[in-house]
Amino acid sequence: MDELPIGRRVAYWRNRRKMSQQVFADRLGKSKSWVDKVERGVRRLDKFSVVYEIADVLQLDVQILLGRDPERRPDSVSGVDQVEVEEIRAALERYDQISAFFYAPPQPPSLPEMRKAVTHAWLSYQHAKYATLARTLPRLLREAQAADTAYSDGSHAVEAAHLLGQVYQIASSALRKLGEHELSWLAADRSIAVSQRTGDQLLAGTATTRVALALLSLGRARPALEINVNIANRLAPGTNGNDHTPGRLSVYGQLLLQGAMAAARTGDSATVRDLLAGAEEAARGLGGDANYYWTCFGPTNVQLHRAAAAVELGEGRAAVEVHENLDLEGFQALLPERRAHHYLDQARARALIGDIEVASEMLLEGDRLAPAEIRCRPLAREVLSDVLRRTRGAPSAPVVELAEHMSVGV
Repeated sequence: MDELPIGRRVAYWRNRRKMSQQVFADRLGKSKSWVDKVERGVRRLDKFSVVYEIADVLQLDVQILLGRDPERRPDSVSGVDQVEVEEIRAALERYDQISAFFYAPPQPPSLPEMRKAVTHAWLSYQHAKYATLARTLPRLLREAQAADTAYSDGSHAVEAAHLLGQVYQIASSALRKLGEHELSWLAADRSIAVSQRTGDQLLAGTATTRVALALLSLGRARPALEINVNIANRLAPGTNGNDHTPGRLSVYGQLLLQGAMAAARTGDSATVRDLLAGAEEAARGLGGDANYYWTCFGPTNVQLHRAAAAVELGEGRAAVEVHENLDLEGFQALLPERRAHHYLDQARARALIGDIEVASEMLLEGDRLAPAEIRCRPLAREVLSDVLRRTRGAPSAPVVELAEHMSVGV
């Protein structure tokens, strides 16, 4: 793409956005003939302001339009095309509500179509299909933003904002998995702003967990702890007239679990115990594992976080004991992302107590279940490197193969 003339790049991205020359021309305020001449190279684009306007209509970073996009190749570890990451970045950097003052925004999809697309994106994330999600997120972000702008003054304004808030949360979660922590924070912050417009406290609560997770990924454990606990206190069932609905119990419990992980990162074991106890009580009130507001909250997830917190505190044996006493039926019912994440935590726990052989098995089990969850995580590469270094004799063939896939030296 970077070797093509700019007119050809304009045509490429116009087609990728599924716009006819006439629609593209109308949004630019130009004639179809003008567009055709630009794309054929007959007319030069010698004004940077026009290039910026074209990039805006195409919902694209101007640097990509100018041919300075990154090489289109899958990352050797995560399988994610880096151009898609840049498209996600470009979509997050847009301000469609401001742009709508100057030209007509793109036609949004219907809200029923948006609901289906958002549900599919959540399921892709929870099944650890990160490469698939990265390919669909740029368009989903653009369409959700367009819907939010188009319906902002009508009876569907709240629903459109609710869907956009969810898309920002999905983007934040996926970007964090891919190691794009600053972008993850940006998306999470956007989800907070949009959630406030919906009047849905629980959506704002889940948005808070995304902000906290992004902060934790950036090494900001103390602010992550504070924001989780502050919002959990406001949402606590039975206080301030709050109800005990399954959704509220789930979001409240998830805030406590994320707070416990942040506290563990600071070494505050007393706060970890208190927050896990609160989450356990919420899970009992819920009565079983569920996925309200896409939280995957319930008794089993509380136990997975108990094990994960123990690992963060350096208590490997405690983490192993939690694993050995898990409700297997509840664990098997969890979605792949959660289970694979737990296997990674267990690999860390086994490495802490010197059980290197089982640590290898846990990594392999996680990789069999959800390869992207293991292969895209820098932490998994650190654990695998440690396992290889401490393995007596030659590592097994499956471990060697995994190391090759993850670009970890044997």
